[in-house]
Amino acid sequence: MAERAYFTAYIDVYSGEVLTWNIDLHPTVEFVTKPLDELLQNRPESSYRMTIHSDQGFQYQNYEYISLLKTNRVFQSMSRKATCLDNAMAESIFHILKVGTVHNNHYQSYDELKSSITNYVYYYNNKRIETKLAGKTPVQYRNLSNQLAA
Repeated sequence: MAERAYFTAYIDVYSGEVLTWNIDLHPTVEFVTKPLDELLQNRPESSYRMTIHSDQGFQYQNYEYISLLKTNRVFQSMSRKATCLDNAMAESIFHILKVGTVHNNHYQSYDELKSSITNYVYYYNNKRIETKLAGKTPVQYRNLSNQLAA
């Protein structure tokens, strides 16, 4: 497969859980707003402000994207130009995802790549344990946190 595919994700900064994500052959505004809509629909009630960190891609500067954030009272934190450290957590997860999928395989089709990434994100969230999460996976940790909060 010689095409380029684009990946975007909304990640819980503490647990590292990939909350919503998307992959597409074109980095359109809908490409980033679709998983954002899903994130906003599924977020729990909280007295804390939600912050979304992103790079300076045109999608994240688009009126539709910014309006969606403002309507849902989400603060936008955009990385400074040429400063990937502002979005280092996402960049780290993207690297891990690439190593676990793209770097070790030669996909014959976009659908094959998408299936592999879907499987890897499931593994990343549900099977990979984190020391900082008391030996739990990100999903186990979220479920435990929800139980304690109830």
